[in-house]
Amino acid sequence: MKSKCIALTLLLSLVLTSCNAVDDLLSFSISNETSIKIKSTSPINLPSEIITPDVTTNSSAEFKNNKTKASLVKDVKIRSLQLSVTDPSDKTFTFLKSIHLYISTNDSNEIELAYQDNINSSSNMINLICTDKRLDEYIKADSYKIRTQVTLKETLTKDVTVKANMKFRVTADPF
Repeated sequence: MKSKCIALTLLLSLVLTSCNAVDDLLSFSISNETSIKIKSTSPINLPSEIITPDVTTNSSAEFKNNKTKASLVKDVKIRSLQLSVTDPSDKTFTFLKSIHLYISTNDSNEIELAYQDNINSSSNMINLICTDKRLDEYIKADSYKIRTQVTLKETLTKDVTVKANMKFRVTADPF
């Protein structure tokens, strides 16, 4: 009886680890970026909204390069979202108190993508905290919208342009 329990435990652990290994084999990354312009007229300590132009996805080409197609994609999640100040080049994130990014398409509801509160950075680059939401329908779409909500902690003397570099992990079924 004891050997049957050990054999069953080994079999279950083998099945569970092999499923994760198969998922790793069927997973790949997609990267997208967009620019966010924070206006110098934004109020201090009050959230203000910034709508970016639609982000065109290259997902069809990425799916094809990874030998899959949109209908086989079963799970997409954001793995990293890094912001970097691009203009002015010497600006750091000391002006920013908090930032929240939301994603939507014409056919799907808006959900939070990533955020960072109580920002205390003197760097020109920060990593946001990514949500664990499923993003399949957003990445499969031809384009999506990013809405940004920022709260400033100091007055800006000129507009600041920030590049958002997003990396998504895509897992697809084999057939």
